[in-house]
Amino acid sequence: MNTSEDISGNDVAFFKNYIPMQPSAIAKATVTIALYIVTNIMNGMLIFTYFKHPIFYENSRYVLFVHLVINDVFELSVALTLHIWSEVKPFIFVPVCYFYLILAVNTTLNTPLNLAVMCLERYIAICYPLRHSQICSLQRTYIAIGVIWFIGFIPPITDLFIVLAVEQTSFFSTSIYCLRENFFRVSYQYDKRVFIKTLYFSVVWLVIVCTYLRIMFAARSASSSEKTSAKKARNTILLHGLQLLLAMLTFIAPFTENFFWSFPSGMLLDLHYVRYFLVYIIPRTLSPVIYGLRDENFRKHLKGHLPCFQNPVAPSKAAGNHSSGK
Repeated sequence: MNTSEDISGNDVAFFKNYIPMQPSAIAKATVTIALYIVTNIMNGMLIFTYFKHPIFYENSRYVLFVHLVINDVFELSVALTLHIWSEVKPFIFVPVCYFYLILAVNTTLNTPLNLAVMCLERYIAICYPLRHSQICSLQRTYIAIGVIWFIGFIPPITDLFIVLAVEQTSFFSTSIYCLRENFFRVSYQYDKRVFIKTLYFSVVWLVIVCTYLRIMFAARSASSSEKTSAKKARNTILLHGLQLLLAMLTFIAPFTENFFWSFPSGMLLDLHYVRYFLVYIIPRTLSPVIYGLRDENFRKHLKGHLPCFQNPVAPSKAAGNHSSGK
């Protein structure tokens, strides 16, 4: 089996000199795994707190938030698996590779769509408070999450159909360097990817900007008590914009491939690691801090599950008097 036929000439030249699991690769994998564990411990505490208290999973806002957290866990896990696998053994069995790519693409596209829905929920809560429970019911929230996943499946599944139509069956019994670009068989697949990314971010940015402006205008005419809620919602949407900027790094990453090949082959692994670290690790590490720990309800209930924040209960005077009476 000639696996080099499945990748580009640049890839072949690079992997001829590739020696897996160099000391630097072990060091990078150690740092990545350590941050992965820390991030998922924080995400795990948020998910545990969410399911522990009905106040959260009966509220559409928190349902959308915990879906974002769970999606981050999946995305980070898939990215880490592919990263370590590429360090140990660059070539992956085609069906296994494409299974992971479907999950990677889907969870990546889910993030901006989920942020857009979260912004719309805050907009309705501030501008239409009396209709919020009706419009943002739990049933509609779960339907919105289902639609998000369905939309995220469309790009990788259509690419798979193209590969099935173009390639022979024997291709799926080979191994390949696991990049989505290595499954592009016709030129319009690249155009489709650019179009989808442009459409996604144009729609999401439009939603964020419009909801922010509408909430800002509503805050001007609101009463003093309502101004506080409007200000919090406006700040939340700004944070959604920050998270979207971080998410956009993922979409910019494929366009750096040609730029990377202009560097010496000895620097390629380090450059790919830096990109991977900035694109996948950092945004998912900041996500639970930006949202979960900032929210007052989450912070209050989260502290109740952390021993270091639990205050010892002092014995009452009555109990003390009763003891002395004995």
